[in-house]
Amino acid sequence: MSAPVKTMAKRVGSFLGRLAVYLLIWLALTLFIVGIGIHMFWGSITVDQMMMNLVSMQTDGGGGDLVWLGILAFGVLPVVLTLGVAYWQHRRRRRHRVHEEAGRPVGRGWLTRTVSIVLVAAVVVSGTAMFGTSVHVGAYIKAANSDYTIDQYYRQPEITSAEDARNVVMIYLESGEETLSDTTLFEKDPFIPLKDVTPEADGWDSVDDFQQYEGGGWTMSGITGTQCGVPLKGNGLVTGKSGLNSLGGDVASYLGGLTCVGDIFKEQGYHNVFMGGANGSFAAKDKFLSSHGYDEQYDLADWRAEGEPADQFRDDWGLSDKRLMANAKEEVDSLHAEYSDSGTPFNLSMLTVDTHEPVHIYDYCDVDTESEVTSMFACSMTQVADFVHYMEEQGYLEDTAVVIMGDHLKHMGSSNAFGEELGDHPNRTIFNRVWVPGDDKKTSSLRGGVDQLSMMPTILEAAGIEVEDRQAGLGVSAFATRAPDNSAQSLDQDIYRQLLESRSQDFYSAAWEGEEL
Repeated sequence: MSAPVKTMAKRVGSFLGRLAVYLLIWLALTLFIVGIGIHMFWGSITVDQMMMNLVSMQTDGGGGDLVWLGILAFGVLPVVLTLGVAYWQHRRRRRHRVHEEAGRPVGRGWLTRTVSIVLVAAVVVSGTAMFGTSVHVGAYIKAANSDYTIDQYYRQPEITSAEDARNVVMIYLESGEETLSDTTLFEKDPFIPLKDVTPEADGWDSVDDFQQYEGGGWTMSGITGTQCGVPLKGNGLVTGKSGLNSLGGDVASYLGGLTCVGDIFKEQGYHNVFMGGANGSFAAKDKFLSSHGYDEQYDLADWRAEGEPADQFRDDWGLSDKRLMANAKEEVDSLHAEYSDSGTPFNLSMLTVDTHEPVHIYDYCDVDTESEVTSMFACSMTQVADFVHYMEEQGYLEDTAVVIMGDHLKHMGSSNAFGEELGDHPNRTIFNRVWVPGDDKKTSSLRGGVDQLSMMPTILEAAGIEVEDRQAGLGVSAFATRAPDNSAQSLDQDIYRQLLESRSQDFYSAAWEGEEL
């Protein structure tokens, strides 16, 4: 090989080597900043939440300004910092050459190279560690080798009776955590307005110690967990069908292989309607609903088209709970009139948004606490309570079951409120209320300590639809006094946790690909 060719090969190799180093620095900085961002805004999350929720955030009704902050922090900042490092290195090498040509001392090159290598290694290790701990990558890998899989305990819901099927209203409360009602920790109980219209003395019931399932913790995990009875997971990072790819709009269905509450209602002739203030396409919520029996959906775009007042929208998420509940009154009137005329039962499901941080206080909300978050929760619950009171006044509770529950526990990012009060709390639980029409009320008829996965058969039973062995998905109806010995709910808690954490690749592959389970 000639000298010019050797020189050229050396230069190309040197360039490619430096390029690889800078790419490694960029990746490490990106992982580090993403890890910090996750800790700040969401706290401890899972790989599934990252892939199926955070990547779906949108500037319009799906995160708002937080999206732009993410673009700048996660996309632009690592590039700028990497270019800064490259420029500094370029200047340093240039000075080195100038000094060499001038015959001046150039210092100890080996020391500079050693320091540079150590610094690059430190950046790579720190970035990887920060990101890995923020999304529990280690647990994700471990779960792939679990001894337990969902299909070992999954129960396809089998309807044994629907003779007493009745209307049902489901209301998901954004971040509706029961722990916030502890007045030894917080200024006041924000759920008082809702508790006042759902008294136990009148026949309202609740699941004591209602738990978020292991691996849950965001809105779609709450909705799918309570309506499909299994943890929400993607189909694996390796297959390319998890999160971003699965929910990018190109799939035919969202967990189409599962039979969920909406599917069963649809089979029984229900008219299914969903109402929410945010963008329906955020995290593919609209795809899930259309895949599982919902006939109508109303979201941010619909409220804008209907001319809702501009001051009733928050830029980051959507329509206020006040206006959502006002529209829900009109919708329940229409659905109940249809039921009275034709006998068509209905399922009206709703999701609030006012309690999603960061704080946004509407004009109708009076802040009477030091923490605006507490007042914000109370104002949202007042709107929901007003809707429930309206249903009672109209007589709808005589033939309509009602299930009210938080979608998940409150997020515990370092920028969120109440980190000190909730961070080390030994038993954080989810708020819930259940109403079943009828005169044969029994006090505390619901089994305590269940998690969200048992809400699927519980919702069906509240709606007057009985399932075999009172089981569906991994859940056992909270109306059952005990869990059957062969159910997932009867497992030792440690084994049950391992079951929920398991990747269950074959099960979720079939579920996402629409294969019947």
